[in-house]
Amino acid sequence: MEAARPSGSWSGALCRLLLLTLAILIFASDACKNVTLHVPSKLDAEKLVGRVNLKECFTAANLIHSSDPDFQILEDGSVYTTNTILLSSEKRSFTILLSNTENQEKKKIFVFLEHQTKVLKKRHTKEKVLRRAKRRWAPIPCSMLENSLGPFPLFLQQVQSDTAQNYTIYYSIRGPGVDQEPRNLFYVERDTGNLYCTRSVDREQYESFEIIAFATTPDGYTPELPLPLIIKIEDENDNYPIFTEETYTFTIFENCRVGTTVGQVCATDKDEPDTMHTRLKYSIIGQVPPSPTLFSMHPTTGVITTTSSQLDRELIDKYQLKIKVQDMDGQYFGLQTTSTCIINIDDVNDHLPTFTRTSYVTSVEENTVDVEILRVTVEDKDLVNTANWRANYTILKGNENGNFKIVTDAKTNEGVLCVVKPLNYEEKQQVILQIGVVNEAPFSREASSRSAMSTATVTVNVEDQDEGPECNPPIQTVRMKENAEVGTTSNGYKAYDPETRSSSGIRYKKLTDPTGWVTVDENTGSIKVFRSLDREAETIKNGIYNITVLASDQGGRTCTGTLGIILQDVNDNGPFIPKKTVIICKPTMSSAEIVAVDPDEPIHGPPFDFSLESSTSEVQRMWRLKAINDTAARLSYQNDPPFGSYVVPITVRDRLGMSSVTSLDVTLCDCITENDCTHRVDPRIGGGGVQLGKWAILAILLGIALLFCILFTLVCGASGTSKQPKVIPDDLAQQNLIVSNTEAPGDDKVYSANGFTTQTVGASAQGVCGAVGSGVKNGGQETIEMVKGGHQTSESCRGAGHHHTLDSCRGGHTEVDNCRYTYSEWHSFTQPRLGEKVYLCNQDENHKHAQDYVLTYNYEGRGSVAGSVGCCSERQEEDGLEFLDNLEPKFKTLAEACMKR
Repeated sequence: MEAARPSGSWSGALCRLLLLTLAILIFASDACKNVTLHVPSKLDAEKLVGRVNLKECFTAANLIHSSDPDFQILEDGSVYTTNTILLSSEKRSFTILLSNTENQEKKKIFVFLEHQTKVLKKRHTKEKVLRRAKRRWAPIPCSMLENSLGPFPLFLQQVQSDTAQNYTIYYSIRGPGVDQEPRNLFYVERDTGNLYCTRSVDREQYESFEIIAFATTPDGYTPELPLPLIIKIEDENDNYPIFTEETYTFTIFENCRVGTTVGQVCATDKDEPDTMHTRLKYSIIGQVPPSPTLFSMHPTTGVITTTSSQLDRELIDKYQLKIKVQDMDGQYFGLQTTSTCIINIDDVNDHLPTFTRTSYVTSVEENTVDVEILRVTVEDKDLVNTANWRANYTILKGNENGNFKIVTDAKTNEGVLCVVKPLNYEEKQQVILQIGVVNEAPFSREASSRSAMSTATVTVNVEDQDEGPECNPPIQTVRMKENAEVGTTSNGYKAYDPETRSSSGIRYKKLTDPTGWVTVDENTGSIKVFRSLDREAETIKNGIYNITVLASDQGGRTCTGTLGIILQDVNDNGPFIPKKTVIICKPTMSSAEIVAVDPDEPIHGPPFDFSLESSTSEVQRMWRLKAINDTAARLSYQNDPPFGSYVVPITVRDRLGMSSVTSLDVTLCDCITENDCTHRVDPRIGGGGVQLGKWAILAILLGIALLFCILFTLVCGASGTSKQPKVIPDDLAQQNLIVSNTEAPGDDKVYSANGFTTQTVGASAQGVCGAVGSGVKNGGQETIEMVKGGHQTSESCRGAGHHHTLDSCRGGHTEVDNCRYTYSEWHSFTQPRLGEKVYLCNQDENHKHAQDYVLTYNYEGRGSVAGSVGCCSERQEEDGLEFLDNLEPKFKTLAEACMKR
């Protein structure tokens, strides 16, 4: 491979040389036409030398470069000097490089500079040569009047260059009006430089023209820089001012103050700004109706304002103005235009609504509700169907009880008087109301002597009606003791005739009685206990028992009322314990809290007295009660009872001595929380039964797993003692690193083999069908050392004056089973191979030290797939090292050594 590399380099260089030559030939073929410029012997800095037609050579060029730094090339092909140049010889040349960066196409133009030898024309002997002291190649102000009548062509000015004294100069121009739109408007005489205009120009279309003048010699030399010429078009008053709108429409409120702004009109003029041609003046030239004159216009701004405060929409709601605008500051010879302005007068609430009548009379029957009894009308001059016209009615007096309301009919604007609460003829036979009216919008005028609200009087006569009984109040109550004897009577519900204010002649009937506890007397409405009353019943809420009573008169008219029977509490219930099941987890708790309740009122309730039923001595021996507060006590076990379920009767007494006995089912469980106790042991079957929790089950399973591990270890050890034929594997000599896991450090021994020294600590040979070597675990760090070579005497492994094998030094078996061998067998097999490897490790093919000769390796783990490393390995293949990409950082040095091999 090394010998073939130079030939490849020569072939590559030859190919590049051919490509470069081909590129030079192609580039030379892309050269464009040569250009020759005639110049004087001295060229000043930033001087125009001439112009080169770049488009003729390369139209797609986007990069232009000069080979000579003394010359600069512009995009239009103009060639300028960057420094002062003195031509020492008659000719000087440089190259213009053109290239396109997108497709890498390149072309070049050769430019040659030659001295100009010009023979001046002989002048007449009598002609004097004029010498100008003033420079004649500079911008000259020039203008022409728009819409000029000619005659055309119209002479504008003459363009001249001082270099015409030394050269024959041709003049030319470019730009808008010449070779750009509008084309052929200007031209210049080539020899004289006279500039002409060919036709009239509209300033509103072209305010000015900026053209470029050039002075060149016949052979293309440009002694002057391009000269910009500005031709200004002077304005003529040829445009009328025009209003921005044909008709202006404004709105203003009536009764506004003098000087209020109505609106502003605006006009435009296309003539030249800031001149008399565009100085406009506004004015009002007519008004409909013509009188009175109520508006004025500012002559300069066009703002229309009011001149009077007598604008009344109710008289005139619209005005039309004829307005005029004139340029030349309004002088009589100025151009003028007219327009129309419409001013609408908007309404304000300047008229109050007034009732058409000052008093009204109406009537209504008593006990009627939600009926219309009267409509009132008003007059208002303001704009109809606006907030200034719509009326808001209100009742000012006479509606203290809220019997009436008045609303507005949106269509007719009338006030509708309604009864919303029944009237009682027996209380009042006539009601006098005072009503008022205002608009939705506030009144605009200032307060005057007259009131800002119109008022009227409404007299309402109440008509009598034959009424039925009245249940008032609708809810009545009586008090009775619970557990009252059957037949006990009490006052009941009372209704009365609203006309006579008496209860005579009224009959009563029970409508609802949820539990059927009482009966109602038909004539008096009194109640009688039919069944025993219980304040603690489920149908009782807050100690009140409700029944519904129907009252009727002789005419069949009825009313309905509710009678609430307030039940007074009696101490008829003893306290009890609602939670009858108690679980006590013996490992975590020794007691449980029990709570008692009393359905009676608190006056007959706590504090409670808790005690154990002394019927059996067993209960007294195992359990103990201690009060916690007025309603709770703590139940705890004593004398270490066994796990199981127990029945504990507990007596609870209230403050008045009423008591009850609750039998609790108490479970003593082997658990952590109450939820863990799902199985209860019946004490009759065996109170000492054990309940296993989840932690106990887990401990049993772990013990079984540990027992299986011990049995498996014993079986593996027994099978390892069986004798196996000693067969040394073929790849044993390739194992240069030996893994050894020792349980304790041994003696340090040093062995020598062919000048190769190896130190081991507690030498051992472990080979569970894997790599053979010496591994030491010291202080938690595991190392790999080179295998021993050379002879080993009995002293090297002497522990008690006996000769041992390699394994006997560890106190193990004298024979190695299952891939284990004695040290002598290992030594005889590896000695010749290891010596050869060490020799090869010392030198490479050039008789120099190998790069990885005797390197230190640190083993970071077990079961490395790398196998043997270094020069001592018999690994022949060069590939298969991808595992090095996933090793830990400490293996970087080892990986680099392997990759170098």
